This record gives sequence, structure tokens and C-alpha cells, in this order.
Amino acid sequence: MSIQQKDKQFVWHPFTHQLTANPPINIVKGEGVCFFDEEGNKYIDAISSWWVNLHGHCNPYISKKVSEQLVQLEHSIFSDFTHEPAVTLAERLLQHLPKNQSKIFYSDNGSTAVEVALKMTLQYWHNQKINKTLFIAFENAYHGDTFGGMSVGARNVFNNAFENSLFDVAHIPLPTKENINEIKEVIQVWSAQHEIAGFIFEPLVQGAAGMLMYDADCLDELMLLCKENNIITIADEVMTGFGRTGKFFANDHLKNKADIICLSKGLTGGYMPMGVTSCAQFIYDAFLSEDKTKTFFHGHSYTANPTACSAALASLDLLEKEETWHQIKMIEDAHQQFKLKIGTNSKLNDVRVRGTIIAFELKTEEHSHYLNNASQSITDFFLQKGVLLRPLGNIFYILPPYVITKEELSYIYSSIEEFLK
Repeated sequence: MSIQQKDKQFVWHPFTHQLTANPPINIVKGEGVCFFDEEGNKYIDAISSWWVNLHGHCNPYISKKVSEQLVQLEHSIFSDFTHEPAVTLAERLLQHLPKNQSKIFYSDNGSTAVEVALKMTLQYWHNQKINKTLFIAFENAYHGDTFGGMSVGARNVFNNAFENSLFDVAHIPLPTKENINEIKEVIQVWSAQHEIAGFIFEPLVQGAAGMLMYDADCLDELMLLCKENNIITIADEVMTGFGRTGKFFANDHLKNKADIICLSKGLTGGYMPMGVTSCAQFIYDAFLSEDKTKTFFHGHSYTANPTACSAALASLDLLEKEETWHQIKMIEDAHQQFKLKIGTNSKLNDVRVRGTIIAFELKTEEHSHYLNNASQSITDFFLQKGVLLRPLGNIFYILPPYVITKEELSYIYSSIEEFLK
């Protein structure tokens, strides 16, 4: 029985319509920006395997550091114990995060990093006996698949089955120069009722919504308003962190800094699952009390796993190298040049770029996003060309590992031009 046959018999894949899905490709090796299947076919991983891979598959430096850690300390309980990789990683992350960030809380993926942020916020107010429970979030938001993450996300096909079990959230449109004053007036009205606990947002780019992009200036205005009205701000940087928007964090584009920041995906360079929720000192201080009921009762079996920490530290080593930022700039410049070349194509509604991300919105007669039938034809065409571009409905994008070459980018661009013809 082949791997594909066994897969069909034993495995349930994520975000996959199991009845009609094509047999999955059996990947046997990863190297640089490429995958190789069992027949030796090569595929450029143009989306960094769901946005996690920063430095290429099987990066020799990260692999070496992980291997060394595995024979030193593979895992340890993180209650009553600590270890050097976790402490060093927290210290180094805080050196790159905004100066208002003070503490690092470890979890195991992006959804739980968000869940931790939501729980921190609600308990911050609860510990002070202040009744604030309402969250504000953007329309079309995606913040993960846990119940808290789904609640602050958009109500859509991802969570229709669970709608009656989600808590109420006030959703606002992405801010623009045209609607910013109206949005601020709405928030002022809500905050006058003294019930807004926090405002959660994906800074500058909404990933799963179709790589929707918006201006830092408008977000800055909303964050300032939140601070003036004592509303905790939460930046979900699970996708935008670690160079994706052209700066170390998307928060670096902003004048006002979030009180809580969620990280995952690129954190370990694509090697191991890990999540981080950082917070400002005043959040942490609300949990310091003789009253033990004010403890933050949250944790994970693999909290601060030393092997994952070592991968994250190695990834940080590479991120701090000047040549990595030269590559990030090269990718951004190449995207901008390709946008100028292809932006007037009649088959596209829009082409948008932010940092290392370029997104193409294909014109179709269907108005649905996630369930748009164009998705499968896009996927199939590019796989035949040896390029992995997993679309979001009729929207496809390039979000590559930073080690990609100009030649590899040019091949992807030319494949896109061929597809549009």
C-alpha cells in the first residue's frame, strides 16, 4: 500500500474538503526553498509552508543547534523549573519587541498565543474587580481556531458550526482615511459604557482574510484612542512577525505600541511548534497578589520546550545577520517591481505588497472568498509548474523563505504571467 493510500485510510488533513481533495503529494525531503517528492519532483515553497519557514528547509545552522539541544535536554516541566534556552530566548525577544513589553509567556502555537492574550486581558480586569468583557476586532479577522480565537475572528465558513458557542465581539471595518472618524466615534460610544476589555488586531496585514492590507497611520489613531480610554491593545503578530512586513515586527511601523503581542509561525524558523505572548509590565503586575485566586491558571505540557527554544534562538541568530535583511529588502523590491509590471492586468482586481508579501486577487464571477472554485485550478496549475502557492479562494500570494534567490522569484513571477494568459 502506498503512502497516499495509507494517508487516505488513516489521516485527516486540515482545511481540506476530504471528499474531493486530490491525493496529497508525498514529500520526502526539504532543502532551501524547495521540497522534493518521492518521484524526485521539485517544488518551490513560495508560501513558506503556511508562513512559518524563514530561513529555508533543513537549514544547516538551525538543524545543528536543535541536534545539540536534543542530547542536552529535550524537555522539562516548566512549573517550578526553568532552563537556559527559555530564559535566553525571552531576554532576546524582548530586545527586539517594543520597549513597553516586559514578560514572555510561552505556549505552543498561534491560536493558543491569542487565547493566552484574551485570557490575560479578561483576568486583568477581573483581578481588579472591574467588569469589562467586550472585545473589539476587525471584520474579516482571523485569530486562530480555538474558541476564543474564533470568537474574535470573523463569522464565516471557518466557524459557522460553532457560532452559538462563541462569545460576543464588536467588529469594526479596517480603518481608512475615509472611515477613521466614524470608527473612532463608535469606539467612544462603546467605551462610555465602560465595558470594552480589549482591542485585538492583525497589524497592517490580515492574512487569512486574503492578505488585506491597511495603513499604519490609521491603526495608530485607533491605538491612541484605546489608550486614552483604558482599553488593552493586542497585536496578533503570529503571521506578521519576524520580518514579514519589512521590519522585525509590524509594531515597528507604529508610533503607538500594543500592550500584548502574540507570536508564533516564524518564531522557530519553521522547525517546531511554539507560541509566545508578551505583555507590558502593568498587565503582569495585576497578577501579583497574596490572593492566590489571582494567579494566571494557564499552561501547556510543552510550555517552553527546550528544543523548540533552541530552534527559535538559532532562527534569531540568522535574523540578526545583515545579509538576512538584505534578502528581505531584495524580496520586497522584487515584489514592488513585479506589481508595477503586472498591476494593470485585466484578469486581476488588485495586486498588493507589504514587505515580503505580494498578493494577487483574481477576477471571478463568484463573490465568495474561501469557497471560490478558482482555488483548485490555481493550486493545480502552479503545482504542475513546480510551485507551491496555496490560494485563499481567488486570492493567491507569494510569501517566501528569506533564502529565495532572484532567479527563483523570477521563475514564480513568470509562472504567474503564464497562468494569467
